[in-house]
Amino acid sequence: MAKVFIYPATSLILSDLVARFGHKPLGAALGIRERIQTAGVDSPPLQITPEEPKRGLKYAAVEVPSGVRGRMAIYGPLIEEAEAAIIVTDADLAFGCMGCARTDELIVFSLRQSGIPILELKYPSNEEEGVQFVAAVRKFLDGLPEEEGGA
Repeated sequence: MAKVFIYPATSLILSDLVARFGHKPLGAALGIRERIQTAGVDSPPLQITPEEPKRGLKYAAVEVPSGVRGRMAIYGPLIEEAEAAIIVTDADLAFGCMGCARTDELIVFSLRQSGIPILELKYPSNEEEGVQFVAAVRKFLDGLPEEEGGA
């Protein structure tokens, strides 16, 4: 089972596809859940500690807005943990909105620089493209190592 970073990271559809084909999806739900369940984190809506934006400095410069650093404090460790990634471009907002264009650019750049296998797909606009989309995801995931920490 490979750890696969999904982009958009909020896409439950993509997360479900990765899980159905036997791999571990890495996305917003996982990163947010860890912060919510961690002792010492304020109750919603804050859900972060004052340290989070500081951790984000590892992934984004101090001149970058604090919101980007805060998001990268969540996504950066997931990108480092990922063994593969699926990037869906031109996605419909209902497929998974990331909420911040600068963070989006930084995530995609970081993924491309990581050296992990990446599948980049355009969001399907009709049923035929949807079938091809799922087939491409399955083919990509089938080519990933079955064992955690494998090849």
